[in-house]
Parts: sequence; C-alpha cells; structure tokens
Amino acid sequence: MLTGKQKSYLRSLAHPIDPIFQVGKGGVNENLLMQLRDALEARELIKVSLLNNFSGKKEEAAEQLVKGTGAELVQLIGRTVVLYKESREKRRIELPD
Repeated sequence: MLTGKQKSYLRSLAHPIDPIFQVGKGGVNENLLMQLRDALEARELIKVSLLNNFSGKKEEAAEQLVKGTGAELVQLIGRTVVLYKESREKRRIELPD
C-alpha cells in the first residue's frame, strides 16, 4: 500500500511520461493485462489511456487494471490511469519513506 507521500512522488515521476497502452471499445482483456504486467516489470511506472470509444466507467477499468496486474493505482486523472508495481529484477524507482 502506497502512502500519500509515495503517491505524490510517483505522480511527479509520471507527469512527463506518455501513455504506452490504450483501452478502447474492447475493454480490459487478458492479452492487455499480460502486456501490462510485462511493461510494469520493465518500467515499474506506466500510464494507460482510456480512449473515447471505451464505453465502461473509468473507475471500473482502473480497478480491473489494478487487479489484473497486481499493481498499485497511483492516479486516475481524466481518462489516464497511472500504475506502479515494483520490479523484481530491474528495480529503478526508490520510494521515499
């Protein structure tokens, strides 16, 4: 569980990052989750964009992404979801206490 200070730090790191995945009308599926897990292992911090043709609720999509990847939700702002998961092998981000 991330503290407020840690989330704030991760939001500052995520600000310049572009979304690398998009969720469209197909919604969240197992193939997307598998790719997200791989990306989180490599990068630790990623953004996912919910496209305009995504018909579900953005809060539910964020919850599905968190559950499916085992990541922490850093931020849901507009149609952008920011996820963090500590890498097992390529740890880059040092979180504040």
